[in-house]
Amino acid sequence: MTRTIGLICGSLRENSYNRIIAQSLTDMVDSFQFRWIEINDLPLFNEDLEISGVPETVTSFKSAIQDVDGIIIVSPEYNSGIPGVLKNALDWASRPQESAVLTKKPVGLIGATPGGLGTAFAQMQIRQILEAMQVHVLPFQKMLISQVHKKIDSDRKVLTDDQTIRYLERYLQQFIHWIDHTPVLD
Repeated sequence: MTRTIGLICGSLRENSYNRIIAQSLTDMVDSFQFRWIEINDLPLFNEDLEISGVPETVTSFKSAIQDVDGIIIVSPEYNSGIPGVLKNALDWASRPQESAVLTKKPVGLIGATPGGLGTAFAQMQIRQILEAMQVHVLPFQKMLISQVHKKIDSDRKVLTDDQTIRYLERYLQQFIHWIDHTPVLD
């Protein structure tokens, strides 16, 4: 049985650097399938929507998370923090708490930015949020890609930097190992 990794991009921009980085992961291993889990159509989180009936876009989003063996979130950093659309998606994934779809799910974090710190602040915030949700985040590994605009081809559709590609391949292998060895705790 082929295992599946879900990809969530924390940027809504069609040709975002982070979407290009996430897309490059799909060519790195044959033993796993990849499935995009889109967050662009999710309404702003509101408990009133839970009471009146969860929108279909939210139901589909949660179902997509349930159907994969692990998730890799690839996200930019906005104003030294997590993008609002990603925080909104994580809020929906955390509800209701007793059946939250990300609880105990293996998750990896990758971030790319034209700046020099490579999304370090956003990743710290995302880790904090995921910890509160009892998610199994890949420990001791950070994949922070700085100066990403210099590592993408002129059309900004393909990652071309060999060193970054090697780092991503190594990170992906560690994440796959994490999926295979994540303890299931009740």
